[in-house]
Amino acid sequence: MSKFNRWMILFIVSSALLLIVMDMTILYTALPMLTHDLGASASEKLWILNGYSLVMAGLLPAMGTLGDRLGYKKIFSLGLIVFSIASLIAAFAPEPYVLVAARVLLAVGASMMMPATLSIIRVTFTDPRELGLAIGIWGSIASGGAGLGPIVGGLLLEHFSWGAVFLINLPIAMLAFVLTVVFVPKHAGNKDKKWDLTSSIQIMIAMVALIYAIKEFTRREGSVAFAIIGAIVGIVALVIFIRRQHRSSNPLIDLSLFKISRFTTAFITALVGAFGQMGIQYIVTQRLQLVEGLSPLQAGLYTLSVPLAALIAGPVTGMLLHRLDVIRIKSVALLIAALGMGIYLVQFDSSMAWQILGLALLGAGLGAGMTVASHSIMSYAPPEKAGMAASIEEVAYEIGGATGIAIIGSISGLLYTLSMKIPAGLNMPANVKDSLDEALIAAEGLTGPASEVLKQVGRTAFDESFFAIIAGLTVFLVVASVGIVILGARSKTRESADPRR
Repeated sequence: MSKFNRWMILFIVSSALLLIVMDMTILYTALPMLTHDLGASASEKLWILNGYSLVMAGLLPAMGTLGDRLGYKKIFSLGLIVFSIASLIAAFAPEPYVLVAARVLLAVGASMMMPATLSIIRVTFTDPRELGLAIGIWGSIASGGAGLGPIVGGLLLEHFSWGAVFLINLPIAMLAFVLTVVFVPKHAGNKDKKWDLTSSIQIMIAMVALIYAIKEFTRREGSVAFAIIGAIVGIVALVIFIRRQHRSSNPLIDLSLFKISRFTTAFITALVGAFGQMGIQYIVTQRLQLVEGLSPLQAGLYTLSVPLAALIAGPVTGMLLHRLDVIRIKSVALLIAALGMGIYLVQFDSSMAWQILGLALLGAGLGAGMTVASHSIMSYAPPEKAGMAASIEEVAYEIGGATGIAIIGSISGLLYTLSMKIPAGLNMPANVKDSLDEALIAAEGLTGPASEVLKQVGRTAFDESFFAIIAGLTVFLVVASVGIVILGARSKTRESADPRR
């Protein structure tokens, strides 16, 4: 294969990857407008965001294995078609539940494409240096692309309605489809490989139930009984899934891969990085619009340093991977991200330059971490399990993203509710304590001092919850960094006899 064709293939799969990860965050800037126009509740708002990541994470293992069986080109092409149809439905959704359904269909298309992107890269680039650079570019797009979502959303919302954030997918997906047909070689796949849909359903039930339990437990007036039921269902489904994988001769996820320390630490790095990135970008963009009063475009531009730093750090890290210890890189990457969060924590209401520096360090750390995580997972898994390995890496990314939004969004909402103190004498609907969005909407119906008082107490409550969340995330990144070093050190002696590890 010519050098031009190899890098053209990377361009094609990177374009599809960009669409997938942007759709995880592009709604951040559109969410206030979307909530207002569709009348979405706080719970519906979180499900519009979470439905995409949760369903995709549940289907990724099955789609990764299906790609190994049917061929990466075929599953990738079909995914582009499904993604395009779902984007069209989402753009013109008249009700919140229609938008949730469209986001689920988007997740189906994305889950077909995403494992194939890494698998196609793995079989296309055989030179180790080229493979490291290619995966570095993939990793920078995986982390930086998510950061571009709010900016692209902001640009579109300056001129169009919120439906435009989905319509933008169509021309890119169709171009990628045509180029795939022309440039990506056919991969025959392994027809003997089984496709275990049952296991995929089990893991999806486990994830949805556990996230529902978290949301219900942290929701104002949520049902503790439903939260407990959701947790039990999720844990039982997860145990059943794990036992099925141990018994199966062709498991959906080969759990023995986690005996390789570099594979395991890579999974943790991807999980932690996605959790932090999705959660941080969600809450930061919400604050910029709802508290600071920035437009969607201004909020997107404010956070531009995150994707730019990630886009630079990814390829640079990819070129250095063959020289440095990968476990140390993972740990340092998360520490850099934690340093960025720490700087932002103490400067988020003061110096703009320091805020941008903090966000840039966050982006650089996450971009480097995602690159080394992807490289380790794809390098230390057997070639015949490329699709499975890719799906595991992306499951970590999607679980991290989904739980980041759900947990941080839910805890932030809970802290907001606890901090929200309505002054005596103001007769307000109960939902003003659910979210700042609803408080600001309620304030639109008031006149005089009452409107301004409600806005002020709501924004103050949001800032109190915001500070606590950012502080918690900073500590979380530091603990994860230390944990990776400890795990790597404990496994180093045991694995020294196995050069593949």
